[in-house]
Amino acid sequence: MQANGSVEPLRITTAALPPAQRLEHFREIFGRRLFRIEMEPKPGTDFDVDITLQALPGLRISTGSHSEMRNRLTSELIDSDDLVLVILQSGLGTAKQRGREETFSGGQAIVTANDEPGSGTTHSRVQLTNLRFARKRLAPQLADADASVLRPLSRDNQALRLLTSYLRIVGGELGRSSASLQQAAGDHVHDLVALALGATRDAAEIARGRGVRVARLHAIRADIVAHVTANWLSINALAVRHGVSPRYIRSLFQGEETTFTDFVLNQRLARAHARLIDPRLGARLISTIAFDAGFGDLSYFNHRFRQRYEATPSDIRAAARFEGGW
Repeated sequence: MQANGSVEPLRITTAALPPAQRLEHFREIFGRRLFRIEMEPKPGTDFDVDITLQALPGLRISTGSHSEMRNRLTSELIDSDDLVLVILQSGLGTAKQRGREETFSGGQAIVTANDEPGSGTTHSRVQLTNLRFARKRLAPQLADADASVLRPLSRDNQALRLLTSYLRIVGGELGRSSASLQQAAGDHVHDLVALALGATRDAAEIARGRGVRVARLHAIRADIVAHVTANWLSINALAVRHGVSPRYIRSLFQGEETTFTDFVLNQRLARAHARLIDPRLGARLISTIAFDAGFGDLSYFNHRFRQRYEATPSDIRAAARFEGGW
């Protein structure tokens, strides 16, 4: 537990257990007691699990990978009516429940219910994310919660894709976030899952104004950071990449009391600043650093840099040399 009340992520890996007792210890301690399932590795394969658990209000997240196995929810292990969304990033799996059987692969997802016996089998090593929701929290947002069980979600499902990218971007920060930020993240995840599965009209309206906007903003900001030096980077190009309008992107940044242009500029300035104080790049020309950071005009770079840091690029580099003893 951290000082802000958040819960640290818990990493569970078979590598931490003694080889001789690895299988039985893992099946008993983590399988039956924690996950509440019977874990049956495929005979003849190396049993390997590496999963990280995180908790948000009304939601538990597990993400990682494991070897081929069959997991069974038996009548004896049922302890809730939770709904579980299984997202496969890679690999192939089959789920059985309520007399139905569905196979799904990388990029797809499927919902299972924890109030009835069922099983899930992976036919290769898989990379996956499991989202376990309290039914009383998620079901009111869905048009038909029971109809969503064992109905595969396509990899083209836009809300599912937004959800996956949102979890990838914010996942590493959840354990260090305040309780209020964790509550907000939980709300955003519920919004996106409701849209992916089929939300009620009221829930869909709330989700589009809350969870979808936040997820899109995170995705667009991450895209900018990843390609901040690219010549093609523009609001029009990003709009095409994310399937939205330039006006919509402008409104997302306006909601953060900034603009697309200012965000890109600040990212490029920060990139140049980091390189100016890096002793490994002490011999690199300032003009080269500016162009490498995405600036096409040196005088514009110098002007904006001085506005931001109240010093010239040369001053910043000289100060770093003095303080660091280059």
